[in-house]
Amino acid sequence: MDAAALALPFLVGLIVVALAFDFLNGMNDAANAIATIVSTRVLRPHYAVVWAAFFNFIAFLFFGLHVAETVGRGIVEADVVNAHVIFGALAGAIVWQIVTQRLGIPSSSSHALIGGLVGAGIAKAGIHAVVWSGVGKTVAAIILSPGLGLLLALLLILIVSWIFVRSAPYGVDNLFRRIQFVSASCYALGHGGNDAQKTMGIIAVLLYSQGMLGTKFYVPYWVVIACQIAMAAGTMAGGWRIVKTMGSKITRLTPMQGSCAETAGSVMLFTATYLGIPVSTTHTITGSIIGVGAAKKVSAVRWVVAREIVIAWIITIPASGLLAALFYWLASWVG
Repeated sequence: MDAAALALPFLVGLIVVALAFDFLNGMNDAANAIATIVSTRVLRPHYAVVWAAFFNFIAFLFFGLHVAETVGRGIVEADVVNAHVIFGALAGAIVWQIVTQRLGIPSSSSHALIGGLVGAGIAKAGIHAVVWSGVGKTVAAIILSPGLGLLLALLLILIVSWIFVRSAPYGVDNLFRRIQFVSASCYALGHGGNDAQKTMGIIAVLLYSQGMLGTKFYVPYWVVIACQIAMAAGTMAGGWRIVKTMGSKITRLTPMQGSCAETAGSVMLFTATYLGIPVSTTHTITGSIIGVGAAKKVSAVRWVVAREIVIAWIITIPASGLLAALFYWLASWVG
């Protein structure tokens, strides 16, 4: 199918699929924003999802669209992208996300989407379609986001523990239950600011490939609002198996530990969003949770679970890329 001849119903269908991915992203990744606050029993799960959904939605008021620019033009050459590439990328990412969701594995929807774009782009135009600088930033974030999150969370928990060393545990617990409302809100805000933009970039580059944005790439305002709504709706839908893994299977958290983990994760997400790096919110909060757990004692971290999560991180990009290539070839054969 020639890009110029793309029928409106098919274009609308692809946009709906992109928003469906955003919805699943909300179900899968936004659970990370509420895992600690649920685990520490500061909020009940059904209240926590509403809380996180609200801050997911309003994130566009606080951040620019640097991540959307990276995804739209900085992973695969924009001139290579057509409807089949977008379909392959989305289908590959969604299938991988559903598989990991069913297994309760907190894999990265961000890296599934990046892998899908790379896989479908290579299937269409070969290795030269890839923008290696953008992919390099994303791959580097696989290592840096959990690593720096771990170190920052470890530093925060040590500082806070030193400050409150002479305080009564009951008073400290009550104080950090209130603080955790703020830290969880910041993390949900950071998640909405980084993750929703990835789908914005996908839809925008699809519109650009159809000549609907003129000669200049940009993200229309209606795309911003639609993606934020889809992500918030996904958050409302839950994702409880992921919450259980993140909130209790890795390590048991106190309100103080939860606050430090969320604060460290928020700093990482705010920084990545400002720099236009499509970082994984899953990786970030996992590293932070491991950091606060290791500060207590190394044995407090369930390293078997952490190892399973790391394996999922490693295989996400190639697995989603392979699926995306298969879906691209299927779409090309059918269309």
